[in-house]
Amino acid sequence: MTKTSKTIFISDLHLDENHPEATAQFLALLTQCDESVDALYILGDFFEVWIGDDHLSPFNVTIMTALATATKAGLPIYFMRGNRDFLYGKQFQQKTGCHLLEDETVISLYGTPVLLMHGDMLCIDDIKYMQARKFAYRPLVQFVFLNLPLFIRKKIANRLRNKSMQHTEITHENIMDVVPDEVVRIFEKHNVLYMIHGHTHRRAFHQVALKNGSAERIVLGAWHPTGNALYWFSDGTKQLID
Repeated sequence: MTKTSKTIFISDLHLDENHPEATAQFLALLTQCDESVDALYILGDFFEVWIGDDHLSPFNVTIMTALATATKAGLPIYFMRGNRDFLYGKQFQQKTGCHLLEDETVISLYGTPVLLMHGDMLCIDDIKYMQARKFAYRPLVQFVFLNLPLFIRKKIANRLRNKSMQHTEITHENIMDVVPDEVVRIFEKHNVLYMIHGHTHRRAFHQVALKNGSAERIVLGAWHPTGNALYWFSDGTKQLID
C-alpha cells in the first residue's frame, strides 16, 4: 500500500442494454483501477435487474467477464445486493471472483470503521416499498421465483419494474429519502462514525448529530447520465468525483 492508495465506492449503476453510456463508463473505470486502487466496492443496484445467475445473456456475460478479468488481475471487488439486484447467488460469485457482502457490513478502511449499506433500509417512511421488500426477501418467494422458467421471470421482472417506476412518479421524494431518526439508530447500533450508501441517488456528504458527537453519512450518486464514485484515500481524505 502506498501513501496515495485509495478505495473506490460506487452504487446505482443500473446497468442494462438500454444505457450503453453507463456500461462504457463502468468498463472504463475497471481499466483505470491500477495498483493504487486497494479495492472496489459496489453497493447495490449494479444491474437494473438480476433475475438469477442462470440469466447468461450476452450483455450479462460481458459485464461478468469484465469483472472476472479485473479480479483475476488482482483487484478485490466487493458486491452488495440492491433492491434491483438482490438475487445474486454462488454462481455469480464464482464466475466473477467478486465477494458478496451483506447489507449493514462494517469494514476497516485504513484503520477507520465504516458502515456500508445499500441504503433502502433507511427509507422506512416509504411504507409500500418496505412491504414489497419484505415479501420479495422471503426465502420461499425467492426459491419459487428462481425455479420458474427464464422467460416467465423476465415478464415478472418487467412488470415489477414498471410498477416501481409508477410508484416513484406518484410518491413524494421526501418519503423516498432516508429517515433521520433511523440514520441515527443505525449509526448507534454499529457504533461507527462513518456510513456510505446509495439507493437515494442524492450524492452528498452529510453531517449527522449523535448523542456523543457527530458522524458523517456519504451518499453515492446514480450513474445516469454520468458515472460517479467516492474515492477514499489512505491518508483519510475523501472525494466524490465524476
